[in-house]
Formats: sequence, C-alpha cells, structure tokens
Amino acid sequence: MTENLLLLWLAALPLMGSPGPATISLAATGSAFGIRPGLGYLSGIIIGTTCVLLLVATGVATALIAHPIAGHILTALATIYILYLAWKIATAPVNPARSADKTQHPREIAAPDFRGGLLLAIANPKAFAAIGAVYASHHIVQNSVWLNNTFKIAALTLVIVLVNTTWLIFGAGFSRLLSDPRAGRAINIIFALMLIASVSTALLSLL
Repeated sequence: MTENLLLLWLAALPLMGSPGPATISLAATGSAFGIRPGLGYLSGIIIGTTCVLLLVATGVATALIAHPIAGHILTALATIYILYLAWKIATAPVNPARSADKTQHPREIAAPDFRGGLLLAIANPKAFAAIGAVYASHHIVQNSVWLNNTFKIAALTLVIVLVNTTWLIFGAGFSRLLSDPRAGRAINIIFALMLIASVSTALLSLL
C-alpha cells in the first residue's frame, strides 16, 4: 500500500502542480497582492479543487463534462473569470507593502477573494483532466473499493493543498525581490499574460 501511495503522489505532484489556470493565478495573486491578502483566494481554490476531486471520485464529473451544455457553461465561466482576473492582476498596485506610509498607496484593487477562487477551481478544465487521469490510473488498496477511494481522496487532497499553497508563496517571492516599481509592473503583466495563455492551452486541449 505504501508503494502504491508513493506512486500516486509521484504522478499527481507534477501533473496537478504544473502550470495551469489555477496555479498561475495563485502565483500572480501572490506577486501582485502578497500572501496574506491571497489566502482567501487560496482557500477558494483548495476547496473548489477538492470538490472537483469528489466529483471525479463519484463519477459525476464524467457525466458533467460529457453533457454538451454543462461542459460549455463551465468553459465559458472559467474563461470569463480568468480574463477578468488577468486584468485585475495586470493593473494591481505595485508593491504597496513596501511603502513606509501605506495611506499614500491605497489598495485600489482588492485581491481576488474566496468566491473567485472557488468559481475558477470548479470551472477549471485542467483540474478535471489532471485529477481524472491520476484518479483513474492508480489504486492504493486492491481488495476494497471503499478503502481505495478513501485513501485516494485523502492523498490527492493533500496534493491539492500542497501545490496550490506553494504556487501562492512562489508568486509572493517575486514581490519581495523586486524593488523597482517598473519591474514589479512588468512581472504583474507577465503573470497576467501567462494566465491567459494557460487557459488558452487548457481549452485547446479539450478540442
């Protein structure tokens, strides 16, 4: 069982933790707003992705994606929110935390919140594809379907928490390293463009 669990993690970490709409948006949020303001958004991503995991585990995800109208609605919601999020990140105030007097640099644009993270995670096409691939191709307990599913859900939930938290911290590292406002603005714009590219890639993979 231990060996099967390790194999599951080895497959899940690179696949679920690779750049995609949710992970790139977390890095961009960390870079533009910092870790603490991004915790609500992180919580939404984690809970939403865990819901996707449960949908995959119960087989609901397969029926949902196969339904033409439901699949298109999820895709449209994800695309619209990611475009909005990309604009929000690209135009976010640069490095406001470094100001000695924060009243001189108000946060004109609030960080993405829990609801936004939840929406993106549930409508994220990459999450369904990545989790579905890992969940279907690995077994931890061979002789018990109930135990096998329980262990897989617990193991993949841990991966969801780990990879998404890491991406938020990774993005926040950029804001700490950059002192030039122009460089900070450039990083925010780069992350916004990467976010748009990530959803474009995810959508193309579904065609």
